[in-house]
Amino acid sequence: MRIISGIHKGRRLVAPKKLPVRPTTDRAKEALFNILQHEFDFQSIQVLDLFAGTGSISYEFASRGVQKILAVDQNPHCIRFIDQTAKQLQLPIDTHRMSVESFIEKYGFQYDLVFMDPPYAFDEENYKALIETIFQKNIAENGWLIVEHDTHHSFENHPYFDQQRKYGSCMFSLFKKKAGR
Repeated sequence: MRIISGIHKGRRLVAPKKLPVRPTTDRAKEALFNILQHEFDFQSIQVLDLFAGTGSISYEFASRGVQKILAVDQNPHCIRFIDQTAKQLQLPIDTHRMSVESFIEKYGFQYDLVFMDPPYAFDEENYKALIETIFQKNIAENGWLIVEHDTHHSFENHPYFDQQRKYGSCMFSLFKKKAGR
């Protein structure tokens, strides 16, 4: 895994092999951040990374200047790796070890951008419930939710759905919370 751009551009990070993760590919990550860099002033937003895994998305945001990032994952080894990497690279990433569902229910912090990458085996009902709760509690006005998922899921009928992008077997569904909606 590598950081695509920003102050740590090109830096390779090697996660422990025992982590139960499926990191976002460099190609997909680069394409996603090409979209985001035209939509957000990275230095003025707050980001929530759910099902953070190795922290790859959090590192990318931090490298590009985001000053407030919270990474949530229930795996203690993932959280330890993110904490160690953030400390080593002096990145502004805080972590929270608990299930994403519990975190969302317990905390109502608002973020400009929420990235969610659940296991591909996540079922449709869990997606729908989690997306609804995130929009009720965690998305700031004009904020975005990005869901990474496999090609078997479609969210085109969701009221906040904006667009979908496909990169190999990886899909990103982008949702936007518009003012007054």
